Amino acid sequence: MTKFHLPDKKYIAAFDIDAQKTFTPLCPDELPVAEGDKIVPELNAQAAFASLRVASRDAHSPYAKWIATPEHPSLTPITGYPDLDLYWTKHAIVGTPGFDFIDGLNPNSYAFQSLKGIEPDKHPYGACYHDLSNKYSTGVIEFLRQNRITTVICGGLATDYCVLNTVLQLKEAGFDVILNEAACRGIAPDTTKAALEKMQAAGVILVKNAAALQTLQ
Repeated sequence: MTKFHLPDKKYIAAFDIDAQKTFTPLCPDELPVAEGDKIVPELNAQAAFASLRVASRDAHSPYAKWIATPEHPSLTPITGYPDLDLYWTKHAIVGTPGFDFIDGLNPNSYAFQSLKGIEPDKHPYGACYHDLSNKYSTGVIEFLRQNRITTVICGGLATDYCVLNTVLQLKEAGFDVILNEAACRGIAPDTTKAALEKMQAAGVILVKNAAALQTLQ
């Protein structure tokens, strides 16, 4: 198998996927991922290999239909809405601290931000589409293509949900995709391992950290 080599920097983008406080111990009542607040140095390091940087954020309504209640606990199935599958603990509500980027990430460094889950009846996981059927684009794929990007280096939260789905969407769109494992954290060891295996099977290149990107040059 031919070893992958990074193209010229002008063809590379870094993608920070849902690197928000809502998915870290900084917001313990939302959807905290263990050590989710520790990924910032790796996200910043991988960005040095790219000509532009993009991000995604959950941008939810306080009136979202997927918000868990005592009658409908978190992670139980939801029916009646084609773009909702599960009830979730309230998180990433626009205007709250959970919506914000993790400290150490500069919002002004992003050339494009994909905001997802804005509609009360939608809760997508991947950052490239507003719906679960991958029909309604958030515009990030088109933005990357417009800027002649061929390779996307990814990290973010959480490995086994939004990172997994976003990476597979990018791969399906025709990009060479690299996942920086040190720039991610997963919810559970078994689902994280399965997610990494699924990404690798789809042709995603896995690296242990940003320093390992140097071996691809």
